[in-house]
Amino acid sequence: MTESDQTRRCPVMPRGMWLLLSVVVLGLFLLFAVRLFKTYDHTVSVRGLCEREVMADRAIYPISYKEAGNDLVQLYASVNTKNQQIIQFLKENGFSEDEISVSAPAITDHYSDSYSSNAPSRYVIKSVITLYTTRVQAVIDLQSRQSALVEKGIAVGSGDTWENPVEYNFEGLNDIKPEMIEEANRNARTAAEQFARDYGSRLGKIVEANQGLFTIEPRDSNTPQVKRIRVVTSVTYNLR
Repeated sequence: MTESDQTRRCPVMPRGMWLLLSVVVLGLFLLFAVRLFKTYDHTVSVRGLCEREVMADRAIYPISYKEAGNDLVQLYASVNTKNQQIIQFLKENGFSEDEISVSAPAITDHYSDSYSSNAPSRYVIKSVITLYTTRVQAVIDLQSRQSALVEKGIAVGSGDTWENPVEYNFEGLNDIKPEMIEEANRNARTAAEQFARDYGSRLGKIVEANQGLFTIEPRDSNTPQVKRIRVVTSVTYNLR
């Protein structure tokens, strides 16, 4: 059989046809890839909440009072005496010197102020003794015994307790942060799995995750020593 006969029986495909076939095959692959990519294009974003109530672990209790008069030296002596009485009162209730601090007295001279020059007393001295302690319950109990100072002639509070309120803080946040974040993330995943089941999908990998800020607030106005801690995490998952 001659070479010409073999050529007639096995015709060679023109180069243009090969190029066209290559383009068609490439197009099919691209279409398949796009469809496969689309299956990973669906996501769901959810939030996970974690809340806890804890007892404050630090109390700041300022005990303030005012003394008024016209003799500044005598006023200073009276303030020093009353300060010692307050410190003794705190020690008798189990608090140490390390937990007690005495602020410098604040002096107001009414005669130097034209708006209050007619005040009955020229000088007013305000003294604040602050108790800074981890014994929160002891501070709560102490407030109910504050009348013992009034019986000694020390008008604690002086009608402006809003200036020096008792503060209750929680400083152990770092100890419970990891487990609270874990719980919030777990709650977020539970919500995402429920969403996926409702739409006939399966939960995929995490696309994005954000941790919200921790907030610490009093549970209510009547129990400021009880704190409510809250954190919300945001997580985005792929759906398959």
